[in-house]
Amino acid sequence: MNRVKELAEKYFDYAVSMRREFHRHPEPSMKEERTCSRIIEELESLGLKPKKAAGTGVVCEIKGTKKVKSSKTAALRADMDALELEEKNEVDYKSENDGLMHGCGHDGHTASLLTAAKILNDLKAEFAGTVKLIFQPGEEIAVGAKTMVKEGVVKDVDAIFGIHIWNDLESGKISVEAGPRMAAVNQFIINIQGEGGHGSMPHQGVDPIMAGAAVVMNLQTIVSREFDPMEPAVLSVDIFNSGSKGNVLPDSSYLEGTTRCFSREINHDFEGIIARVAQETAASYRAEVELEYNKMTLPLINDQEISATAKKAAAEVSGQGSIVKLDKTTGGEDFSFFAAEVPAAFAFVGSRNEAKGADAPHHHPEFNIDEEALKTASGLYAQFALDFLNEGEVE
Repeated sequence: MNRVKELAEKYFDYAVSMRREFHRHPEPSMKEERTCSRIIEELESLGLKPKKAAGTGVVCEIKGTKKVKSSKTAALRADMDALELEEKNEVDYKSENDGLMHGCGHDGHTASLLTAAKILNDLKAEFAGTVKLIFQPGEEIAVGAKTMVKEGVVKDVDAIFGIHIWNDLESGKISVEAGPRMAAVNQFIINIQGEGGHGSMPHQGVDPIMAGAAVVMNLQTIVSREFDPMEPAVLSVDIFNSGSKGNVLPDSSYLEGTTRCFSREINHDFEGIIARVAQETAASYRAEVELEYNKMTLPLINDQEISATAKKAAAEVSGQGSIVKLDKTTGGEDFSFFAAEVPAAFAFVGSRNEAKGADAPHHHPEFNIDEEALKTASGLYAQFALDFLNEGEVE
């Protein structure tokens, strides 16, 4: 049996125990104090020297003892934070923190990376170089990865690998295709300033509702007329507020929405195009516009070579039949900030099992996973690190 697979089996009960502990004690983004402390305790028990990063994050290195002329550094990342969601599962490890729940699988990611640490610590003699474990806070608010990048956490890294336990994929299956995998997520806020007046005499004012309505309509031409039709993109206006009384012309209106895309070029261009369309449209109604544009995540694009290494690792740990193709998703993931700095791959590890009641979607109050996915995830983390570090080694 593959040595990593054998150890993933050996430490499976540990993975389940840690996942359930984290599930019982969910913590909000950038406030993962207990989670951080427990991760440090577990790593120190292995004789490792973890350090805090990005506030409540943890970074820890495992040095291989195999002797070669040159060596590399592979990073493995897991996110830690929970959702502001009231859990409705009736399980003995149900959330003990009111209004908080691990409804996206981050408890499983953290447990799997801790288990991978045990595996890799046992196999130090089989690799040269360094495995850098990254336990990242604040994924749900897209702050943690950016903060870690600014702190230089990946500046010495040659490749980084991340995993998402995924209920849209059958347990035991793995998807790690090259190319775009998750979308850039951006928020825009448009404040339109007009001039108030009496609803019966609109000529005396500047109508921000008419200007706002025109802006909404013209924004919809951006995707259809300014971008390559072969490049998927979304622009949605989801809030339009204005006015307080039926015979009062308001002096302002408020629009808010989101953009999604998989192209770094389109993601770069979106803000400027929205600003131009909104400003020029509003000006034709004599109104003025202020745009606030917040880039939440970048497009998550898997590197061709790193994805190939991850796919090889998946076959070694779970068999060639476990590898499937999964369409990219318009959901966002702040692992994209690591992937913009370092060659990266991000895998979806299937966790859906209807027979076990693990079939609710992510961010649902009844979300749960088939815990067999922890075995797959921990093995995949460890095998990727071994394969990458041992590629092209020279004795």
